Amino acid sequence: MSNPTLASRLLLVAAGLCGALGVAAAARASHAGDDNLGIAANFLLLHAPVLIGLSLLAASRMVMVAGVVLLVGLVLFAGDLAARSLLGGALFPLAAPLGGGGLIVGWLLVALAGVVGRRGR
Repeated sequence: MSNPTLASRLLLVAAGLCGALGVAAAARASHAGDDNLGIAANFLLLHAPVLIGLSLLAASRMVMVAGVVLLVGLVLFAGDLAARSLLGGALFPLAAPLGGGGLIVGWLLVALAGVVGRRGR
């Protein structure tokens, strides 16, 4: 993803998908009373606008790395909770904790991108 335009477009696509999946998961969770799916929906809906914002700041390589790390962490964390709810089992052992750790690292990279600014290219 060396082309910032392509990378920013991919983050924007991911943001749209996270938003759509978040709304669908929230609807399902509200009707089924499913806590795991509700948490997954909340994380998807929380991070969708973050990914939009990062896609708009894609001039920095550090911002793009932060966005990708957040996205991978989100897929693992929310995906594992959704799989437990909808499929009856985890994606794989430790998927949710790894995803949660990835989300923490991604947010720290967002902070680092703010510190290094455009020098992170």
